[in-house]
This record gives sequence, structure tokens and C-alpha cells, in this order.
Amino acid sequence: MLIHQSQDPPPLHLAIGDNPYQNLLIEGDNFDALRYLSIAYKGKVKCICIDPPYNTGNQDFIYNDKYIDKEDAWKHSKWLESIYRRLKLAKDLLAPDGVIFVCIDDKNQAKLELLMDQVFPGKRVGTFVWRCRSGANDAKEWFLSVDHEYVLCYANKGFSFEGTKKDWSKAINDGDKRGPWVDGPLNQGKDIRQRADAFYPIYNPKTDTWYPCDPDTVWRFATKDRIEGKKLRTKCMEDLIAENSISWPENDTVVSYETLEELHEAIHNGTSPKNLGIYERIDDLKEAIALGACDPRVIENILPIEFWLHKRIGIGKPRFKRFTKDIKKDRKPVSTWILPASVKKPDLVAMDGLDEVESFQVGFTSEGTSLLTQLVGNKNFNYPKPLSLIKALVKQVTEADSSHIILDFYAGSGTTGHAIMACNNEDAGDRTYILVSSTEATSKNPDKNVCRDITHKRLRAAIDGYSYRAKKGIIKVDGLGGNFAYLRTRRIPFTKLHIQIQHDQVWYALQLLHAQELSPFRENKPYQLLDSNTAAVIYVPSLTSETKHAVLEIANKTRKSTVIYTWQPGVLAQEIYSEHICIEKIPEYLEVQFGGGK
Repeated sequence: MLIHQSQDPPPLHLAIGDNPYQNLLIEGDNFDALRYLSIAYKGKVKCICIDPPYNTGNQDFIYNDKYIDKEDAWKHSKWLESIYRRLKLAKDLLAPDGVIFVCIDDKNQAKLELLMDQVFPGKRVGTFVWRCRSGANDAKEWFLSVDHEYVLCYANKGFSFEGTKKDWSKAINDGDKRGPWVDGPLNQGKDIRQRADAFYPIYNPKTDTWYPCDPDTVWRFATKDRIEGKKLRTKCMEDLIAENSISWPENDTVVSYETLEELHEAIHNGTSPKNLGIYERIDDLKEAIALGACDPRVIENILPIEFWLHKRIGIGKPRFKRFTKDIKKDRKPVSTWILPASVKKPDLVAMDGLDEVESFQVGFTSEGTSLLTQLVGNKNFNYPKPLSLIKALVKQVTEADSSHIILDFYAGSGTTGHAIMACNNEDAGDRTYILVSSTEATSKNPDKNVCRDITHKRLRAAIDGYSYRAKKGIIKVDGLGGNFAYLRTRRIPFTKLHIQIQHDQVWYALQLLHAQELSPFRENKPYQLLDSNTAAVIYVPSLTSETKHAVLEIANKTRKSTVIYTWQPGVLAQEIYSEHICIEKIPEYLEVQFGGGK
């Protein structure tokens, strides 16, 4: 099996942009395409991003040219086996720091994740949860609207997300000799039962104000009174207060109680600082201790309620000063919680913890549908992923100047290719893409061709620019620029490879193998040449006396590393005297690269 330039329309008529082509759009079975790509791209793909069919049973999944429907008793195993075979091939294409993202719905997520664990053992990174729609999608049997989908992430050991550089523009510079600082939480995600020693009040000597500890999230620093015999890795709370490393609430509301009756009433009616409510739960804690479900020190560390009488008690929450010079990581990690693009920045800050991580904000499926309609002028492809989702994933795992390769072998409408072009346009990047999209033709609809009529049309519009009709009139969108070669898969039995393989197929394979780019096969040339500053590749389709003379003249004068591919290596080898020349026999060389037909 090899890939050749499309013969219908004629060669190169479906390619877009100037050659050499760095990007590929492949029409055909992705199993065939993946086997072919292993010749040139093994261990070189930085990111695989796929959106396989979801096995809904609504005749949307083609397997061996047959539909799997709801009545197929083996539909799950066939679906999983189909994806398994392709994932096994794709696994070998990933770079040492490569990552794969797989989109999947709620019904099939569990099955697919088990399969991914089998194909990528020990390489699970995490699962992103994406809200994919805004409207209701109720299942009438249960009156439940399933509004989310998943993106499974697996990666090789060298992989890491880029994260997002922390914004220090709001850091406070108040003249402290330690420099600017931002405030962080002074409490931790442990409660009084888990960290009994970390439950104690703290005191602001400058304002004579006390702050009770939250029993559900106790302080993250120890107090001097409880550290005897313990080795601390950080400073204790009293030292932090003394060195002005606590950010006290400004213009804080303060309350005070003169009698126990007044204090108990405030706790009971909810007007006291909520952290004092622990005194209403003493009996519950004692019962938990008796049952062995709670540390006995919990009661010991709760001060008598009389402690709070005649004191100024602050309502606010003190925070910890984090000086930017001392923060080891200047980037925020990526959150697995993907938020709708409609969520505003102030709302993000209000969501607990979301200012500490980078949360993707992307559109719904409707965004993908609307954009595709603008690009190709119809809605003949269902549920395309939003461009913003794929862009967010790609930008987190690739660098603009790294020539990273991104592969999507369930390309569908071509969202991944469009996303790569958009990313490159934004940051002047040189990422490249390989897309594999099938025709989805069947016996009932033999002329259907998603790759040619949807994927190709979308990519061309994204490159050249397009216009669409809106309420405000005709909207024109500038092109992103770029190019791609259009290829088709064609199976050739290895036993007939010598007879059926075509010269253009050989030349395209050799170019991808050596340079990961394509230029047209020149029918009127005696040989094909791929030349760079440091190396050259020559393919000789037919060794005539004229061709032989021309090739020998190049070979015996060159001082650069050169590989000559020919069907008659012995004839050339006898007359080439340069140590810079290597001669390989065709098609045997490609058979070896392809794995001997296995």
C-alpha cells in the first residue's frame, strides 16, 4: 500500500498553495494511511488530536465499508477493535515527548479509556471535561440533559503542558525590601479532624484584632505552641506575622461580645463570624472521637468559648504574602475543567481556585457548526468540534518555532488543520499538519466524499479567505495562508509491488522520508531531485544512457551527502567513485522501510 497524488481530478489539482507542501490532506482509510505514514513519521509527531466516531448506533460509524447499527450485537467490540488497530499504529508515530488527545462522549468514555490504558500503559495524563452545548438535550426517559463531553489525554514520558505564565501586573509593591508580592491562601485543604494542630486563632497586633480559624480549612502554617519536638519545613505562624508576611484584610468589619449569652445568641442566629460555629458542634466532635473517627486532640485544641469575650474579632480572612522573587514556578498549571467562552474574567476570579490554574475557555459545538457553514456554505457535516477547543489544546502542547507536526487521522471536516493554521497566524509559528479524512461512501451513497467536498473545501477557504452572509450583510474573512498536498490511499499487495507501484508514488514516499515535504513529480525530467545545502536525494525512474550520464556527472562532482534511488543500482555503482554517494535499490528499499509488508 502506498499513497499517490490524486488521479481524479488530475494530479495536484486538489493541492492548495505553492510547493513544496509541508502539510498533507489524505483521502482514504486511516488504517492504510497510518501504515504508510510510519515510513517517514515514526517518532516525529508531537501531537495527535482525534475525534473518532462515537458509536451511537445511528449508522454514523463505518467499519469495513459496513454500517454498525443499534441492532448489531457486536457493535461495541467492532468499534473498539477498529480504534485499537489504529491507535496501535499511531502510538509509534508519537515523538518521545508526544501527546495524544481523543475526544469522546459520555456514553463511550469508560470503554475508550480502558482501551487507551491498554494501548498506552502507564501514560495516562488526565481527562478534560468540556461543556459542549448551551441548550437542553434532555433524555426523555430520565429528564436529564447531557451537556458535556471528554478529551482523554495520554502522553510519553517527556511530555508536559506549557501552562500559562503568571501575571504579576497586579503584584503589590509597597516598599517592602523583599520586593513585590501577591497574596495567596493562608489556609489549606484540610479540616480540623485531619489537621487538629493547625486549628488555632491568629492575632494582628497592629489593629488588636483576632481571627478565628476555619474548622473546614485550617491554617497551612503551624503555631509555636504546638511544634515542640517537631521538625518544620516552613516558618511558624508567629514568625510570619512578626516579619510582616501576612496580608490582613483592609477596612475589615470587626465585632465584639461582652457576655456569653450575647456570643451564643450570635452563633445561633448566624450573625457571628462563621468560624465560631465550631462551638455549636462540640458534642458531634466528642461523639466522633468516641467512635474513633476523629483525633482526640481536636477537642484539646478548641479554646474555651470564653476566650472570645471582650476581643475585637475580624470577619475577613487573612492571606499569605507570596513574594514574586521566592515563587519557584512562574507558570500556572492547566486545569482539566474546560469552561464556556461565555464565562467572564471576573466570574473566573470568583470561582474558588480558578485563579491558580489556567482553564481553557472554548465555545460550544454550535460554534463549530456555525463556522463550518460559513466556510463551506452548508451543514452537511454533523457536530464539528469548535475551532477554539482544538486551538487551545494545540497551543498548550506545541511551540511556535519548533516545526511540530500535528496529526489527525479522524479529520472529519478539518477542524484540526484549520486550528493549526490559525495558531501559526497568531504567533508566526511553523507547525505542520497531517489530516486523514475518509469519503464515508457506501453502497447506498457511492459518490459521497467528505474529504474532497468538506475537508478540502474548508481548508482551501481558510487558506484563501472566504465570505458569508450575516444580518449585517456580507462578511469577508481574510485567508490565513499556507499550503497542503492532496493524496489518496491505494493498496498494493507486496507480491505485486514491483509491477503496480508508480514512479510518482516512489518519489512522494522518498520526499516524505527525507524531508517531510512534497513537490510534484516532473514527468518530463530524466530524474527527480531533492536538493538542500547539506544533502541531496535523487530518484532515477528509468536508467537510459542520457539519464545515466546526467546522474553520474552530478554524483562524481558532488561534495555533499547524496542518496541515489534506482531500479538498477548495480549499473551506477560500477561508475561512481565518490565517498559521499549512497545507492539504494527500489522498490526493495521502501519494502524495508514499510516493514516488509507486516
